[in-house]
Amino acid sequence: MLKPIKLFIMLIFGTLISACSMLEDSSSMTSLFDGGNLQNWEEVGNAEWRLNNGYVEGSGDAGFLVSQQAYGDFRLTVEFWTDGPANSGVFIRCDDKQNIGADNCYEVNIFDTRTDQTYRTGGIVNVAPPAESIDAANQWNSFEILAQGSHLVVIMNGIETVNVSNEQLASGYIALQYGTGVVRFGDVRIQQL
Repeated sequence: MLKPIKLFIMLIFGTLISACSMLEDSSSMTSLFDGGNLQNWEEVGNAEWRLNNGYVEGSGDAGFLVSQQAYGDFRLTVEFWTDGPANSGVFIRCDDKQNIGADNCYEVNIFDTRTDQTYRTGGIVNVAPPAESIDAANQWNSFEILAQGSHLVVIMNGIETVNVSNEQLASGYIALQYGTGVVRFGDVRIQQL
């Protein structure tokens, strides 16, 4: 039988290996947004999107930037900045690009002040609460999202917040949400697996 300290060390080591394997060479990734233009995205909803100093910022009414292409298995990296009351998210495997929501997509949430904190920033709404409570407000953050078959992993600022299996959605579009507050998206890259 393993002593508790040895078991703890083995769990930490396993988590580090898993996280490092996701942080592979970024040269194999394709840029979906590099701050220069929105050519890989379609606007859905009523948000106004403005390019500014290498990022895109949403304002006005709610809306999305939706990828022109659908994706199945992938590794996605997203840089984002929000203020305290912001409500945003990165939606993946959306089956209908004109109707984006947590019922027909996986929503990796960006919402520090969500009334029900169960699926706050770093969690996948209605699927998995975040293992760590990390506030995103007033700083640049990063998501690394792995969707491979039913396996979904979210790493926020280098910390694994979700590692879950869910077979609800196999492929679909990616959407960046503007809900409320100040929401900015920086570099967005994808690697198809």
